[in-house]
Amino acid sequence: MKALTNASTKLVQRYLPDPFLFVVILTMAVFLLGLLITSSGPLDMVVYWGEGFWDLLEFAMQMVLILVTGYVLASSPFFKKQLQKLASLANSPGQAIVIVTLAALVASWINWGFGLVIGALFAKELAKKVTSVDYRLLIASAYSGFVVWHGGLAGSIPLTVATEGHFSEDIIGIIPTGETIFAPFNIAIVIALFIAVPLLNRAMMNQKEAVTVDPELLEEDPGPEEKPRAEKTPAEKMESSVFLSWLTGGLGLIFIVYYLSTNGFDLNLNIVNFLFLMLGILCHGTPKNFLASVAGAVKNAGGIIIQFPFYAGIMGMMVTSGLAVQFSEWFISISTEVTYPLFAFLSAGIVNFFVPSGGGQWAVQAPIMLAAGEELGVDAAKTAMAVAWGDAWTNMIQPFWALPALAIAGLNARDIMGFCLWVLVLSGVIIGLGLILL
Repeated sequence: MKALTNASTKLVQRYLPDPFLFVVILTMAVFLLGLLITSSGPLDMVVYWGEGFWDLLEFAMQMVLILVTGYVLASSPFFKKQLQKLASLANSPGQAIVIVTLAALVASWINWGFGLVIGALFAKELAKKVTSVDYRLLIASAYSGFVVWHGGLAGSIPLTVATEGHFSEDIIGIIPTGETIFAPFNIAIVIALFIAVPLLNRAMMNQKEAVTVDPELLEEDPGPEEKPRAEKTPAEKMESSVFLSWLTGGLGLIFIVYYLSTNGFDLNLNIVNFLFLMLGILCHGTPKNFLASVAGAVKNAGGIIIQFPFYAGIMGMMVTSGLAVQFSEWFISISTEVTYPLFAFLSAGIVNFFVPSGGGQWAVQAPIMLAAGEELGVDAAKTAMAVAWGDAWTNMIQPFWALPALAIAGLNARDIMGFCLWVLVLSGVIIGLGLILL
């Protein structure tokens, strides 16, 4: 395993481009595929790209907020203290790798945004405690927990099909989460990943090749030191007011309770962002501390802000030209009732490279995949989860989703993707077998 990992990390270091260049290359690839496979001409593809460029602005803002609010909450004194306590459980590099992987898996299963942020912040705390651990593998392990997100509580596809009025309701009706997220086959896949991924990450350790980091470099910048003043101005008093923070956060929590009591456990992105925001305000104590944390969090969002429009443009070309449909239909053409969930999973994994939104991908693939599944006699819930798992699976080698963790860790995609490649292979086998056999 160590030899294979060394080979993959060297390969990735040499050939994987920066995430922004990656999305530019994907743009060119989809443009050419549209010309070769569909009836679209060059101008058509340019128009599809340009018209789709701003279609994900709302989702892009939600993504930025999930990163910012998750970072603010996870970096609050209360959560930092909890992370430090958890980090004290690790006394060796192997223990650090296993613990951070499990923590990231649990957090990502609860909510993908929280998992991305909490995993990276926890990894930094572990690196301060276990100084001999390979920092690249530690961050890769934190990111590897993200593989379970679409089989968890915040999975956008299973939550969509469980919501009254969703766009496929006339085809499949309402599918409760008991048939998707909490279905035996899905729970079995999640449990298998919870066991296998930490063990794999531990097996990839190679202390001879380990890249360590000075713990002092991981300390947060405290910012400029304030000079003591004899008396604070009214504005400064308000900025340091615990009362205002508690009033704002308290009102927010009242709304959260009201929302959950009237809508049930419907954790869409907006309500998760709202919850993280209010808890962040409460946990930081004063508006001044909260805003200082926000300023630190926003620095990590640059990659998402600039890359999302390009992925929206790619999605515009994929959808409008019919490329996404052709990919899906090809997999359907070689499927049987037994193999269909596997091929639905694989097709979703490919489409995920070009369509960064789980909900957006479902909008593209659902009409085709559900109709084909019905014709082959495959349960709609299993079809939905096969697409959901495909969407989550190839995130392991799609550098876009690693941006939040990489920004927090101070690394680049080339540092971790060699390790993530083997997580992709192992998780693909586990998920594929689970969809076929269970």
